[in-house]
Amino acid sequence: MQKTEKKKLTVKDILKNIVSRQIFIPIAALLALVLFNLIMDPGFFAVTLKTNSAGNPVFTGNLITILDYGSELAILAIGMTLVTAAAGGQDISVGAGIAISGSVILRVLCGSTTPWPDKMQAPIIVAFLAGCLAAVLCGAFNGVLVAYFKIQPMVATLILYTAGRSIAAWVNLNQLPIVNDKSFGYFGNIIPGIPIPTPIFITAACLIIIALLMKFTTLGLYTQSVGINESSSRLNGLNPILIKFLAFVILGLCVAVAGLIKVSRLSTINYSVIAKDIEMDAILAVALGGNVLSGGKFNIAASVLGAYVIQFLTTTLYKYDVRSDALPAYKAIVVIVLVVLSAPTVRRYLNGFKKKLTLRLSGKEVG
Repeated sequence: MQKTEKKKLTVKDILKNIVSRQIFIPIAALLALVLFNLIMDPGFFAVTLKTNSAGNPVFTGNLITILDYGSELAILAIGMTLVTAAAGGQDISVGAGIAISGSVILRVLCGSTTPWPDKMQAPIIVAFLAGCLAAVLCGAFNGVLVAYFKIQPMVATLILYTAGRSIAAWVNLNQLPIVNDKSFGYFGNIIPGIPIPTPIFITAACLIIIALLMKFTTLGLYTQSVGINESSSRLNGLNPILIKFLAFVILGLCVAVAGLIKVSRLSTINYSVIAKDIEMDAILAVALGGNVLSGGKFNIAASVLGAYVIQFLTTTLYKYDVRSDALPAYKAIVVIVLVVLSAPTVRRYLNGFKKKLTLRLSGKEVG
């Protein structure tokens, strides 16, 4: 009888297994930020229960702020990851899409008589579905240009990026609608009696839905296959056009949810400011998650973690009184590091260095 010997995992094997995983990059970035704040100010991680101006208990602290204000970006990262994986490019119109869907939601709630009604003119669910329809149409428009007309994603989405906010203003006749009903603000703030911000629950629900979709359907496999080799996937019976189109539609749904949260936070909208530059943060979240921006293999969990890392960085910089107009410079540093690390020359050098280090650790000579 032959005995099977179990291979013992060494510390080197464990470290190699961890480093080789795609999610290692956002985890390493997160740990770096955590370590920095622990050294500079351990109180950064304090969470307290306080009473807000309306007399409702609410948890406060930097961690709550990160989870709360990172919600929209995390939701967008889900759809942006699928678009990147399937189409090999990015959608730069999601900020404008949020403006359009948010404007539609407010128009339905306020009605056509006055932009400042005392009561909502329609149920919130109806307004949200209208916003979903508007965002999905935007996604479908981009999807048709990319999938059917073979236009590069960034160029195709440049149309809505340019015209989207003007369309959002046109929806409400260039007026700034205000919803006075407090219940509408629950989606972007807190529900009385529940001290945790509602956007955290909405994000969790979106993550559960996409996890179930990836587990019980073949969408993830098909998306990855199309992104790796479109011609090969077509020969294997897949429809690359449909897969790319669906990716943009799913991103449209994510945009609608983010739009609801955005307009609910203030119960109004500023067309030129709402979700400004969020598309760049969404793309950065995908890159920080270790996903290849040219398409193919992807990891949604890593992208979502990357989104929270970006919000963690933003909150940290605000804590140390960095001006908002200087934030893009710090994010640009992150982009530079990611681009350099993903360059073929650097990857070849790192792979060669890793092989040499492995040989030296194993006691073999390096030629």
